[in-house]
Amino acid sequence: MTTTAVPRPEPRGYPGNLGLLFAERGQSDHPAIIELRDPKRPRPVSFRELDASCNAVARGLTRAGLKFGDRIGILSLNRAEFVSTLLGAMRAGVVPVPVNVKLAADAVAYILNDAGARIVFTERDAKQLIPAGIRVVEFGRKFEQFVDPGPFTTFEPAPDSIAIQPYTSGSTGRPKGVLLTHYGQNWSRRILAHTRGTTEKDVILVAAPLYHKNALNAIKQGLTAGATLPLLPQFDIERYIEAIGRYRCTVISGVPTMMAMMLTRKDQLAGIDKSTVRTIMMGSAPSSPQLIKELRAAFPNAEPLVVYGVTEGGPVPLGPHPDGKPRPPGSLGVPYPGTDAKLVGGPDPHEGELVLKNPGNLLGYHNLPEETAKRLRDGWYYTGDVCRRDADGFYFFVGRTDDMFVSGGENIYPGEVEALLQRHPAVHQALVMPFDHELKGQVPYAFVVARDGAAVTEDELKQFALANGPAYQHPRRVFLLEALPLASTNKVDRVRLRQWVAENASVTGDS
Repeated sequence: MTTTAVPRPEPRGYPGNLGLLFAERGQSDHPAIIELRDPKRPRPVSFRELDASCNAVARGLTRAGLKFGDRIGILSLNRAEFVSTLLGAMRAGVVPVPVNVKLAADAVAYILNDAGARIVFTERDAKQLIPAGIRVVEFGRKFEQFVDPGPFTTFEPAPDSIAIQPYTSGSTGRPKGVLLTHYGQNWSRRILAHTRGTTEKDVILVAAPLYHKNALNAIKQGLTAGATLPLLPQFDIERYIEAIGRYRCTVISGVPTMMAMMLTRKDQLAGIDKSTVRTIMMGSAPSSPQLIKELRAAFPNAEPLVVYGVTEGGPVPLGPHPDGKPRPPGSLGVPYPGTDAKLVGGPDPHEGELVLKNPGNLLGYHNLPEETAKRLRDGWYYTGDVCRRDADGFYFFVGRTDDMFVSGGENIYPGEVEALLQRHPAVHQALVMPFDHELKGQVPYAFVVARDGAAVTEDELKQFALANGPAYQHPRRVFLLEALPLASTNKVDRVRLRQWVAENASVTGDS
């Protein structure tokens, strides 16, 4: 695929309001979104309709007394109004705070109170999560009453004006509000649209939640290029596969667990036209070479891409090689134009923690100056991701600095053990986590999903790991599961796995 060169931006990105990312198509009747909330009644929304809806939201917020810098929450499954509220708020200079609709009420309350949200836009099933004292606008009739149709003069941001405030997952503590600017995210959307060759002929299926960077990137990429976005309310295997064929999708995306689950539905996949799919984008977690191989077999016209994204660092800093060199299997790519990258703290200059500098980097963490100073130094964002770099400049994920654990004095990265196990012909998916051990401190446990029709035992997989890798990193326990449990972002739910082990298996006495 040929790519279009994007000039290196100014240090803080490109000017303009991010809410106008499809401004030149505002009068087009080409479908921007096909809302699939009701399976029986798909709802196409043209660029003209979406533009008018964004302006109506901006006017409604202004009429309600909100000013530049005020925050609003969005707590909902995917729907067209989510997108128009997101972009309409930006047009008014108001900062949208998309919130994970599957969080517990106390976590939702923490985010909304931390952000100081003036209004929360939501849907009926999520209203009970919103704390008292915050104005609620429910999508549907109340939303229609809130918006104010008509033209709107868009707020003109300064280089450091905040466009959006997503929250990190909080897997290592309280969720943190990430301050992303209009200028920086304008750089991001141009990079995504141009280097991936996206055009108005593309159909990009979106099933990941819109509060997460995966779906937000697809929205920015697609709408910037004038593509059409079939939008599922949430990931559902059968509806996802059906949408690929019905809408002749050219780009499908998600986390690796979504793709692995899709591949188990061989009969349904065989019944759809997959020939239009040219790109499969996977991010938020490592993708095994075996998964990529299986995706190539299932979608012969498609290129599976491992997309590296980090909310605070771009959010997509790596992509295709500028000289067109083919990406090695499993590679995250090379730095995009405008991104500087280096590896620090490792055994040599070609392995270590990935540190990034680009216009899309966060301005800081909301109300967390100490955390900002820790992770953002002289414009460089310290990702916490350990990578290695090959001779051609391609980066490969090794593990997280906070995932690495010590077993009997040896450093173990779970991703390396997972990659080893996934080389076994009977293994479909593998996840490795550390568990406490009386003598060694911690040892690796593996959770494995076997291939359809394949039979394998715990001991076989232990012996395979011992025969093909260092003895210290072989899994001391292997649990065979029908499927890995998913959390709200479609990543593996590690908390549930730990609870399951505590309830069903001894965690002591492993050698």
